[in-house]
Amino acid sequence: MDVEPFEIAVGDDVLADLQERLRRTRWPSAAPGAPWSQGTDLAYLQELCAYWADGFDWRERESRLNAHEHFLADVDGVHVHFVHVRRGGTPLIVTHGWPSAFTEYLPLVDRLEGFDLVIPSLPGYGFSARPDTLTIRDTAKLWHALMRGLGYERYGAGGTDWGAGVTAYMALDDPAPLLGIHLSNLDVWPVAEPETQAEHAFAADTRRWNAVERGYSTQQSTRPQTLAYGLSDSPAGLAGWILEKWRAWSDSGGDLEAAFARDFLLELVTLYWVTGTIGTSLRDYIDNYTAGTPKLSQRLTVRTGIANFHRSVADEGKLPREWAERIYPVERFTDMPRGGHFAAAEQPDLLADELRAFFLPG
Repeated sequence: MDVEPFEIAVGDDVLADLQERLRRTRWPSAAPGAPWSQGTDLAYLQELCAYWADGFDWRERESRLNAHEHFLADVDGVHVHFVHVRRGGTPLIVTHGWPSAFTEYLPLVDRLEGFDLVIPSLPGYGFSARPDTLTIRDTAKLWHALMRGLGYERYGAGGTDWGAGVTAYMALDDPAPLLGIHLSNLDVWPVAEPETQAEHAFAADTRRWNAVERGYSTQQSTRPQTLAYGLSDSPAGLAGWILEKWRAWSDSGGDLEAAFARDFLLELVTLYWVTGTIGTSLRDYIDNYTAGTPKLSQRLTVRTGIANFHRSVADEGKLPREWAERIYPVERFTDMPRGGHFAAAEQPDLLADELRAFFLPG
């Protein structure tokens, strides 16, 4: 496997264009009703974009990111970006989802001293390329090839959102190298009907969530290209689309910047902007829902830990352990006291504790 060091270096012209576009944003009228009730709040987004244009220091964030060791690897013909933290500890690959990036997992670096960490960017996100069609099952094969190419014979895997799905398929299709898998939410679900009272309650909560929150997924799994035009052309539109999900899916209490630092959020959105990858990231939805990968009838054999981060503004319900056990051999299941969909960024101490307890018991 060909692996080369990589440094993030965004051109001055790209940053100048971003600032100019932000200053020239054509704003819609405010939505009636309570702030955020019809989507990203206008006043919040206007104030955020003014800071993004004239207060946010990308060069400072770029320098922070480059303090980590970044690499590009040719993995079975796909150029994959990853951060590699080598300490001689237990190897662990952790994978983000949408609308996120490798930066979500960087808070774990200083909290997981006993691990060798591999933190990749999903194909089509940030600095990783994406083939025309790619499912999480395909990415699982790439991740196994990446870990073997880095010289690891046995390793753990963990993830959230699409990253949790990649991790599940790593366990399904190639279980032998895995020391275990750890999920901070489920992205691959059982093909089954609810049976217990807790499962029925969870299914009802999920249906309610789908009725008011699933619109983005329907668009992205049917006509992602149409959406990509606007999001690739307007940084304000891009920020509105991404940050509405970070607020709704996190344990923010409705105050996004109480849960995440503003510069962290703008670092994330800027990564999507400067790499031009919002459109390719959206294709995860059409590729996976067309292939049916979010549902699984087969039972995995790899020991599984689940940190049940289920607290968010848009409540999707509390995952019951017995529902997860339909397809996952759950060895450790912890209902987390706080934290939502973006656990590594929201509650890195809690997630690090769970990872250590699962992979390094005793």
